[in-house]
Amino acid sequence: MKKTTIILILTFMTNVMFAQTDNYKIAIDNFQTNYNAEKYEDIFNSFSSEMKQALPIEKTKQFLTGLKSQVGKIAKTEFVGYQQGTYATYKTNFEKVVFAVNISLDSQNLVNGLFIKPYEEPKNTESRVINTLSNYSTEIAEIIFAKTKDFPNKTQLSIAVIQNGETNYYGIIKENDTIKPTKNQNKIFEIGSITKVFTSTVFASLIEDKKLKLTDEINTFYSFSIKDNTKISFQSLANHTSGLPRLPENLDLSNETNPYKNYGKREIEEYLKNLLKLENEPLKISSYSNLGAGLLGYTLGLSQKTSFQKLLQKKVFDKYKMTNSFTSSQNLNNKLVKGLDGNGEVVTNWDFDVLFGGGGILSSTEDLVKFANAQFNPKNKELALTRKPTFDIDESMKIGLGWHILKTDKGFNWVWHNGGTGGYSSSMVIDAEKKNGVIILSNASNINDNIDDLCFKLMKQIEKQ
Repeated sequence: MKKTTIILILTFMTNVMFAQTDNYKIAIDNFQTNYNAEKYEDIFNSFSSEMKQALPIEKTKQFLTGLKSQVGKIAKTEFVGYQQGTYATYKTNFEKVVFAVNISLDSQNLVNGLFIKPYEEPKNTESRVINTLSNYSTEIAEIIFAKTKDFPNKTQLSIAVIQNGETNYYGIIKENDTIKPTKNQNKIFEIGSITKVFTSTVFASLIEDKKLKLTDEINTFYSFSIKDNTKISFQSLANHTSGLPRLPENLDLSNETNPYKNYGKREIEEYLKNLLKLENEPLKISSYSNLGAGLLGYTLGLSQKTSFQKLLQKKVFDKYKMTNSFTSSQNLNNKLVKGLDGNGEVVTNWDFDVLFGGGGILSSTEDLVKFANAQFNPKNKELALTRKPTFDIDESMKIGLGWHILKTDKGFNWVWHNGGTGGYSSSMVIDAEKKNGVIILSNASNINDNIDDLCFKLMKQIEKQ
């Protein structure tokens, strides 16, 4: 039998982690049904826009046709778990062989990753990984160890737990199959899409300064007409209701190690003038968009006749005394924790140009704690504005400006965002009323589900005390 081609497609945005088990079950069931019926176009139509771009319909048909001719129909699938916290893995019995079918979904439950390879029984690593977190409280140590023991060696997590306004730090590193404590609260990590919260904070600050309004349109700040005279408000960019796609059509995804580096002023203007195409009716659907958040930051800079990075420094970093937060990885030396890929190998840091507002910040848990503590001040109007609901996504989640607002047993009182880049994963959740919060920065990629799960488990632990 010929060796079957392995397909792995990744996107650059982290996944929203709610009701995923059900959504993934639906996804794998639909894949099985359509694959067996040779409805390959239906499989293609379940892909995200980035997946469709990376794997066009003809290549999709070619791969699936070849796969079926070699291994036959799917007889049975069995859920195994999440690989690297991102892909749902299914032990899949084809007529001739057993494969692992791995599927990842984006926040709209569209397939943004498909990975098929020979199935291997999971290895039980728990017995050989050593837990040396004895200096931490038993409950906290057990929660952290359970979620980190399967991470690659050299993985670091910098964790801040805020309870009633008081902060404890729980840094860990995995070395030689041992989970060890380490002091890394002042170390620098890429925070990925948590940047979007800060971009919206700059926006809120300008609103409080009477320099912008929520409903102002970005069109005013461009010397050219946006394609089809499309009107785009600042608020719609902050809460993902603009209708814009996740990424711009003219973003070159071939540079996987640094995908946003060369997307600058020329590219964004070309997109806005000639290529813009809405995927949803504006203000009707909240559909996550890195493009939208990046465009928000860039336009905020234009509105004040400066760069967004300078606005961010003045309106956030300086204001909240975040002296260990940066807009570039250059010259950080040993303060920077090197990012790792899924195999634990060091990767290059990402660079951002005009789309910086979507994911460009580097920071530490100490600095993010300062920002979290500011959220607890009821007199801070700009931060309160970012946490105010602007759109209902579903029964369990709303969105403010940047923040996702999550429903708990006591109502919508948690605000949350996560982040992921080529070498880092992060998560941050805050209960402003109770002055509680959990912040996790890590130097490992594609583990967002695990990081989110750890973040929520720690939050639940402190809120039940």
